[in-house]
Amino acid sequence: MNLVDLLPVGLRPWYQAARPRSLPATYAALFVGGAVTVAANRFEPIRFLLALIGALLLQIGSNFINEYVDFTRGTDTHKVDGMGMVLSKGHLTKQQVLLGAIVTVVGGALIGLLLVVLSGPVLLWIGMFGVLVVVLYTAGPLPLAYLGLGEIAVFIAMGPLMTFGTFYAVTGFINITALLSGLPIAFTVAAILHANNMRDIDADRAANKRTLAVRFGMEGARKEFKFLIYGAYISCAFLIALSQLPIHAALVLITLPEAQTLVKLATTTDDPKVLHRAQGMTAQLHWHFGLALAAGWLAFVLVRWLSNQAWII
Repeated sequence: MNLVDLLPVGLRPWYQAARPRSLPATYAALFVGGAVTVAANRFEPIRFLLALIGALLLQIGSNFINEYVDFTRGTDTHKVDGMGMVLSKGHLTKQQVLLGAIVTVVGGALIGLLLVVLSGPVLLWIGMFGVLVVVLYTAGPLPLAYLGLGEIAVFIAMGPLMTFGTFYAVTGFINITALLSGLPIAFTVAAILHANNMRDIDADRAANKRTLAVRFGMEGARKEFKFLIYGAYISCAFLIALSQLPIHAALVLITLPEAQTLVKLATTTDDPKVLHRAQGMTAQLHWHFGLALAAGWLAFVLVRWLSNQAWII
């Protein structure tokens, strides 16, 4: 039995519209950023919890906006599979989804403003960029997703900026290591979006939604997917070589067999139903990769503590 089956009937469409399978994209980045604060011996649980809730609200708000705009523009009409789709199935009204978007985005922004007061003004600029990405991803006269800029925006906002923003929200300090620690997971979070666009390539093309998958064509999209997945491991190795990540970050290699299985599945089919499964598997890989990277940082902390070394990152 799925979690959605345990919810009251009235809450089920809201749960589906929130697209819970996409939320590990936020968890992974926040956990990596939080692990870096532990390594810096500056972890504050209350601030971390506020940052997590605020980021989740903004992502859910982004999902509501995406649901509303794609339905309004007619993009959902041609889709075979996908997360959400509560409007095209008649489970919620446009007004309900729009209200949900407003409430969650405002809620996330208010928590962000509280953290600005607690941490400092740098977080305000990070938060403003995050809110702009949330709103402009599918809304506005020049929506990022419809211009093929979705992966780039998500790469920046939910990779380095989110790990750095988490560190700054919790500590009030600027740290380049916290920024660079988000680079490997930036690749996998962008891969989630790209897998979604590979699945929807025909529907997006019909709706004139010019994602990178549509622009590159399926063969080019498959190459991009490989680049994003394997780029996570290559960038991690590169940062370890530059001493920006501890050697313990090599723990991410335990997810490599999962990545290889995923790449084989996603790059050998055109079936939207199979690609829908691949999109879910990409989100799962991102979550596992992020957990492994965070665990690598915590292993670094443990080794330093056992050896009684100074806590310097």
